[in-house]
Amino acid sequence: MDYAAACPVDPRVMEAMMPFFADKFGNPSSLHSSGREPRKALEEARTKVASLFNSKRKEEIVFTSNGTEASNIGIKGVAMRMKGEGNHIITSAIEHISVLNIMKYLEKNGFEVTYLKPSLDGFIDPSELERSIRKETVLATIMFANNEVGTLQPIEEIGKILEQKDIFFHVDAVAAAGKVPIDVQKLKIDLMSVSSNDIYGPKGAGALYMRDGTRIEAVNQGGGQERGFRSGSEDMPAIVGFGRAAEIAKAEMEDEGRRIIVLRDRLIKGITGSIEDSFLNGHPTKRLPNNANFRFRYVEGESMLLNLDMMGVSVSSSSPCTSKSLLPSHVLLACEIPTEEAQSAVQFTLGRSNTEADVDYVVGILPGIIKKLRAMSPFSQRNLEEMRSTAGHREEEHHHPDE
Repeated sequence: MDYAAACPVDPRVMEAMMPFFADKFGNPSSLHSSGREPRKALEEARTKVASLFNSKRKEEIVFTSNGTEASNIGIKGVAMRMKGEGNHIITSAIEHISVLNIMKYLEKNGFEVTYLKPSLDGFIDPSELERSIRKETVLATIMFANNEVGTLQPIEEIGKILEQKDIFFHVDAVAAAGKVPIDVQKLKIDLMSVSSNDIYGPKGAGALYMRDGTRIEAVNQGGGQERGFRSGSEDMPAIVGFGRAAEIAKAEMEDEGRRIIVLRDRLIKGITGSIEDSFLNGHPTKRLPNNANFRFRYVEGESMLLNLDMMGVSVSSSSPCTSKSLLPSHVLLACEIPTEEAQSAVQFTLGRSNTEADVDYVVGILPGIIKKLRAMSPFSQRNLEEMRSTAGHREEEHHHPDE
């Protein structure tokens, strides 16, 4: 139940990829016959990815190695191109760490960044974004859906505001692509980052959607592949797989979404209904179909993760990209969740292989795990009250009567 960390490659995707490892090994940049079929397959994949997001032209898709690279090319490319016109960027405090690190880089290179605070449910207020716009603002980057708590952002409303103000709009859609419909025309998106593996394609492929007329500066230089924005020989097996995964996602997303929502809601109801002091993070309904993120008072998330793992259940305690850190989720802290509760967060993300039996298994074993951990935890209600009482007595002992 950690499809946010990685999805298995769909067998239909694997079948499409296999010929390009050996039989169809040519370089699509080659002019001779062995390059023709890979070149045709490259453009077919581009068409399929473009179709998933209702791009006007397949050329609006630039293939990359992953979503992080796509965000670097898009965000840095616009920022560097527009530096002479303005140096202000708007983003949110709950963006994926890859985007936040790009912001840190740009701040070191002469840009000012406004970080919008979310609501308790993880929403970014479009009116607050509008109030943050300055004459120096050249770009806003807001994620389509939060990868941890699952909240879907008001992208259409934000897109209209930015279009009226003539400000470029980048969207990190890695967590949302293939799970909810994304129409870049309707949503007024100028640049968008997506990843292959998050839609059951292979790792090592991603894409940047770049609307026609969006002028950016290339952040790396090379032989000119992908219109010069991502030079280097294309990874043909991965790109062909990405295209096939996009094709499948477009055909099956609606039906699969309905199935997954039923499982997600069963999981939410089962956990919050059977475990006292348990809470759902993010919005209860305006969230990704497959995401259920919980926090539990008086326990620690890593301990729950390890206990669930021993029972055959894989989950995440935060974003998989930051799971090596012992710090609480920056997303939950930005939503003003208390630190001790943010430390207890566990994220379930469901996928194509999950069943009702999987959900019922988790709902059956988790209450016992929580009960055991609360009995051992220094953060239990009883232990916290004892620590506060002890601290109070110590303060009284050191307090001088004349003070």
